[in-house]
Amino acid sequence: MIKPNSINNILSKISQKLAIDKLFSVTDMAKVESNFQIISEKYKAHSDPFGLDIIKTKEKINLLLPLYRNYFKVRIINPENAQYDRPLMVISNHTGQIPIDAMLITIAFVTDINPPRLLRSMVERFLNTLPFFGTWAAESGAVLGDRSNCQWLLQRGESILVFPEGVRGISKSTSQYYQMQRFTSGFFRLALYAGVDILPISVIGAEEFYPLVYHPWTIARALNLPALPLSASLLLGPLGIIPLPSPIDIRIGKIYSIPKNIEADAPDEFVDFHVNEIQKQIQEMIDIGLRERRDFFGAIKK
Repeated sequence: MIKPNSINNILSKISQKLAIDKLFSVTDMAKVESNFQIISEKYKAHSDPFGLDIIKTKEKINLLLPLYRNYFKVRIINPENAQYDRPLMVISNHTGQIPIDAMLITIAFVTDINPPRLLRSMVERFLNTLPFFGTWAAESGAVLGDRSNCQWLLQRGESILVFPEGVRGISKSTSQYYQMQRFTSGFFRLALYAGVDILPISVIGAEEFYPLVYHPWTIARALNLPALPLSASLLLGPLGIIPLPSPIDIRIGKIYSIPKNIEADAPDEFVDFHVNEIQKQIQEMIDIGLRERRDFFGAIKK
């Protein structure tokens, strides 16, 4: 059985190897410490019922920062679009076979965007059933993405991260890379209910984590799994689970203001119009990102 301490030790060793520039690493850790002093103020007034542990979250981000900076080489484009000191619902395309994109987005909003905020990522029920990863994600702020949990968080001024494509977005075969799946409308109704504006973002680079992926859906359903990605990298054995160091670009879009003349229980045709507009905006950012993305091998050499 995988133990949390074992994973933390492994991450620590990898991070130490990647943190070649010690001054850079120390500067980053000081920034995380300063930002978490700001973030912690939000949680002094109430306890979190979902398992969030601010101290452990800070420790995990410090462990993962060298991976974020030096392995995935995350670049934030248009961070000024997120400079709003109010709750937001962050909406993103979902890519990469495993939810590393959520982890990188979360770190970005803590370290590279002002004001810093801890996004509460909405996750699939399947993740919460995994012995270690469910606890690890919950301690870092992830929450089962059902309506009541989202409403509770939004009513208390939290910012949340939602992937409206769901598991269909992250579980794509190679031939479908960067082809967004149709957004569900639940996120927009929740935003209407809470009166929270939407911040669209796009992630480019995560599809390349695993080359030549195929999804045998019939087998996945027979095993009661949400997906079963088979990648050429699995020929390497356990090492094939490690994602390739594809450079990641997170592009921040313009705020999509929630209309004041629509109720949360409005007919589908009124809601679907806005859902389609948001998906169109993210698709346009993906198209720009694909044209401007960094060369995979060039980024590795740097």
